[in-house]
Amino acid sequence: MKSRFQLATSAFALTICSFSSAAFAQSTGSVDFEEEVIVVSGSRSQDVAGIQAPDSTKAKAVLTQELIERQNPGQTILDTINVIPGVNFQNNDAYGSSGGTLNIRGFDSSRISLTFDGIPLNDSGNYAIYSNQQLDPELIEQVNVNLGTTDVDSPTASAVGGTVNYRTLTPTEDFGVKLSGSAGQFDFSRVFGMVNTGNITSFGTRAFFSASKAKNHNPFNNYGVVDKQQYNGKIYQPIGSNGDFISIAGNYNENRNNFFGSLPLRSDAGRVVGALSTNRYPANNKEREYLINFPCSTIVAPVAGTAQSATTCGTEFDRRYNPSNTGSVRGASKFTLSEKLTLTVDPSYQYVKANGGGTVTAREAGRDIDPTGGSAANCTTVVSGTGVNCQAGYLGGSPFFGKDLNGDGDILDQVTMIAPSQTQTHRLGVISSLRYEINDDHSVRLAYTFDRARHRQTGQVGLLDATGEPLDVFPVNNPQIAANGVTLQKRDRLSYAILQQISGEYRGELLDNNLVVTAGVRAPFFKRDLTNNCFTSSAGGFVECFGDATQNTLNAGLNPTQAGPQNRVFKYDKILPNVGFNFKFTPEFSMFASFAQGLSVPGTDSLYNAFFFPITTARARPAPETTDSVDVGLRYRSGNIQAQLSGWLTKFQNRLASAYDPELDQNVYRNLGNVDKYGVDGSVSYQPIPELAVYVFGSYMKSEIKNNVAIGENADGTAVFAATAGQREGGSPKYSFGGTLRGELGPVELGITGKRTGPRNIFDTGAATYTGTFIPTGATPSGALGSTARTQIFGASAPAYWLVNLDASIELGFVGLSETRFQLNVYNLFDQFYVGGFGGGLAQSASYNRTTGVATYGGPGFVQIGAPRTVSGTLTFKF
Repeated sequence: MKSRFQLATSAFALTICSFSSAAFAQSTGSVDFEEEVIVVSGSRSQDVAGIQAPDSTKAKAVLTQELIERQNPGQTILDTINVIPGVNFQNNDAYGSSGGTLNIRGFDSSRISLTFDGIPLNDSGNYAIYSNQQLDPELIEQVNVNLGTTDVDSPTASAVGGTVNYRTLTPTEDFGVKLSGSAGQFDFSRVFGMVNTGNITSFGTRAFFSASKAKNHNPFNNYGVVDKQQYNGKIYQPIGSNGDFISIAGNYNENRNNFFGSLPLRSDAGRVVGALSTNRYPANNKEREYLINFPCSTIVAPVAGTAQSATTCGTEFDRRYNPSNTGSVRGASKFTLSEKLTLTVDPSYQYVKANGGGTVTAREAGRDIDPTGGSAANCTTVVSGTGVNCQAGYLGGSPFFGKDLNGDGDILDQVTMIAPSQTQTHRLGVISSLRYEINDDHSVRLAYTFDRARHRQTGQVGLLDATGEPLDVFPVNNPQIAANGVTLQKRDRLSYAILQQISGEYRGELLDNNLVVTAGVRAPFFKRDLTNNCFTSSAGGFVECFGDATQNTLNAGLNPTQAGPQNRVFKYDKILPNVGFNFKFTPEFSMFASFAQGLSVPGTDSLYNAFFFPITTARARPAPETTDSVDVGLRYRSGNIQAQLSGWLTKFQNRLASAYDPELDQNVYRNLGNVDKYGVDGSVSYQPIPELAVYVFGSYMKSEIKNNVAIGENADGTAVFAATAGQREGGSPKYSFGGTLRGELGPVELGITGKRTGPRNIFDTGAATYTGTFIPTGATPSGALGSTARTQIFGASAPAYWLVNLDASIELGFVGLSETRFQLNVYNLFDQFYVGGFGGGLAQSASYNRTTGVATYGGPGFVQIGAPRTVSGTLTFKF
């Protein structure tokens, strides 16, 4: 009998079990460099129930396949790392295929680097992370998390809040097959298969190939379905006896899913949500019930000569598709050039085709683009037929075609069309490293990183059938054309995100191996080459798209305040030091510390928004974000007690935030200025007997915005501010703690994981959500509107919540089925109802009257509902 109790600890708390496996870095060069240090130091590997704690000067945590395989079948790896305090992930569904929200030490996902075998997975435009597109968990050898720091060769433009790196399994030397089938609530089904070829040549060439298929319904809406398939392969060729090798791997992932039902931050709007199963989780999540509740059973036929409004069929939020096709080819290699010199090279190529968004009301007529003339809305004959200013285009947020769309012979109607934001990316990269071993105690390496992404962002519109279903979820495949032959789209832009980086690192062991010192420096050179083919009509980035040179010239003359189509190039570079040490006072008692600087380059959205301003002005050149991060920790390690107390501080400069502009009625990017973030992590582990081990931890996080943020101005030119000074950033939990209890008795294993996530501010202002009117800080109200009249509809923060998951498994060898295992998973065991992920933001949206100084609240923000209790079972065969 063996019983184990494991409690998830912070990245610092995890380091109490030091001397772990060295393969905790991201690139081959980083792995090679750290492995060399482990060999030199003679450290032994240690693994506690799937958690490794690297003996590193940085704050790191590593989870291995032993822990990963016990999660829900097909689960995203970002849900798995939720057992590391300081890391908070809210999953949109229990099976991990509908997205989620990641936060590390209060940093949102756009400031966290996610890499897969060393290649960057963040969106090259806005740095977003798409958790539902990650590698099948059966293929992940390990995942490691750096809190607040990166490796010196990290190919990232945004990671000031840490990195998440996961690595693929290496093919085995022996032939083997793994098959699994899963079924669960909400019509979940999944099959996974993998073949390891074993050595297929006398030189040790080996490979694996795998495929998976998963499908489930959305528990919270009437329509949503997830349909996912993934294919992977890897060929590995060892070279000689020094650990040299060449490998090439491929991945293709295809997701078809609808938007996951969001809940407005109010109790009387949106969906019916209550405590009972009859109103908390809608019953119509089964296929047969979904068909009964199909929203468009009555079809309205078009009528010639009659101006008809657009149908609502297909406009439901549940119907919004979020399809993606993603793939990569990844190479890795290591070559021992001499006894002291080692070269590693990791090339890669990635492809992304994805979109997201809803429908739009299209006009068959054209639009008068002259703001001073007649009707500014419709031209009801043909484009240019009622005057030279009557044009086709995607104008004022709607497409104007100038032709019959519904086949009734007139151009009087409004028609519902699908109008997502389309993105296609081609990305090339390479990470190379040259390591020189000075002697047994000292090593250095020089690395070069290159990353080039061609990021094409468009907004073509597509047709719906009579029932509201898109004819193609990718309108880019068959875009709709206006009467003048131009493809209508709500955005039309092309950007190149290019990184070239040189970095160096030293690592040594001193004082009889009691002191480990690391010193590195990154020198990234970022280039953002952006072309916008549309007019930018507001500081919020709102655009007017014609797609025709003649129309562009006409519009420029009629609307001189709009910024015309143009190209701009932005360059950012900075020298970023990264140093640390680990010192042992006694064999049991040690101290570690590290310092690192980070840089986050503005994303394409904020840069394109800046096109509205003349290139010579300050607002046309958004500044990058920078950070200074410090970690300090103490460890005590004996035969049966391990304890740690640690603290961290990050000072943030030029913190960007998306805000709603009350003057322009658009989202714009504001600079929060300086933000301080800090926290304390503590842990104690106790193992009184070999059959029992207990780990406990606590983590507290705090952030403080130093200044109020300007959001507009009064009619007299005085500034209006959002009251952010002294407030905590939105979306960051105040604390988190939790644990995992796991025991084994013969062929049976049982585990239970629990985590409590503390309150999270909804907005950076720390304000509640309201309806009504208010007076912003710095406003100068006049007349009868000088008073505030508002009603609170949601609190200032999302409440704290518990999430408890259970897993149980049994090996079936005792009934003659060797290498066969059945696993039961229960996600959200106690069916906790809680606010899941949300985007947060600077403040609640509002429309502002510059004359009176009074603002009127907009709608409440949207959040994800936490996944309900979900039960699934998996049967796995190996042979």
